[in-house]
Amino acid sequence: MAARLYPRSVEEVFKDFKGRRAALIKALTTDVEEFYQQCDPDRENLCLYGHPHGEWEVNLPVEEVPPELPEPALGINFARDGMQEKDWLALIAVHSDSWLLSVAFYFGARFSIDKADRKRLFSLINDLPTVFEVGTGAAKKLQKEKSPVSNSSSKSKSNSC
Repeated sequence: MAARLYPRSVEEVFKDFKGRRAALIKALTTDVEEFYQQCDPDRENLCLYGHPHGEWEVNLPVEEVPPELPEPALGINFARDGMQEKDWLALIAVHSDSWLLSVAFYFGARFSIDKADRKRLFSLINDLPTVFEVGTGAAKKLQKEKSPVSNSSSKSKSNSC
């Protein structure tokens, strides 16, 4: 078995994170019908995987224990027909965000990331909207709230105190 190449710097981990994030966002927004169809509740426990090259897949979890990478949420297909679609997609998005963070910090631990680099990686990640925010439209709402107009009015209020 060939050795897997892991990201070896904060920049490489962040690039991996962005690729996986883009894949998950694509599955939950652009490709939502295809994603929905692949999550058949009659199949076994399925997971949504985002790959660093921006592609996604719905598949069974890996069989090796412990897995090489942290695993995404297991059994995403079982709740599909028991919830409203938007709520189900939001649930998958929240679990996807958690998985993305665990993979990023797993890679960071592999190359012994120090406190300063951990902080920098978190800052890079935190500057992006979450999969949940993008998938539910909350990212657009947050962007409107942080518009220059609203920031200037809040500054003037704070200055008058």
